[in-house]
Amino acid sequence: MSDYYNAFETSPVPVPGPDAVPPEPFRGIYGMPAFVTIPTSDLAESVDFWIRGLGFFELFSVPGTMVHLRRWAFQDVLLVSAESVPEQPPTMSFSFAGVLSQVEPVAEACRTLRPGSVDGPRDTPWNTRDVEVITPENARVVLTAAKPFDPAGQEARNLAAMGITPPDDGPGDHGKHA
Repeated sequence: MSDYYNAFETSPVPVPGPDAVPPEPFRGIYGMPAFVTIPTSDLAESVDFWIRGLGFFELFSVPGTMVHLRRWAFQDVLLVSAESVPEQPPTMSFSFAGVLSQVEPVAEACRTLRPGSVDGPRDTPWNTRDVEVITPENARVVLTAAKPFDPAGQEARNLAAMGITPPDDGPGDHGKHA
């Protein structure tokens, strides 16, 4: 028996597939359940890269101090001014969801803005296509997009071996578990 249940209705991420359409950028104000704060020694360069390369938009800013960026709901990044940034990217990364049709364009935009900053795209054993980007602040950021689920495929077997079975195709059953 599993304690996992279908709660996909709580996420802005669309059902995976080659024709999945990303949601519009989310401009609402909410209590952020999680966000990442990234120090930068060049706020303007960082904002430009995150907007033109990674597809975020500026939600608001405190001039010269901080810029709040967002893509979809719950994809919030605070870029904050700092005297310096690490010389090397950390091994830790920050991942945000996209759809398959966004992976190549984001990779290409980041390569154009910052040659040598992109690794991938590559497919993972857990059924995603990922592109890793090193930002101007030396943050390690991963755009991850779910691939269509093949219940007979190797990724399904990998997930089943971890105890994760696919949700049914019906509406979420979050109410039974909340």
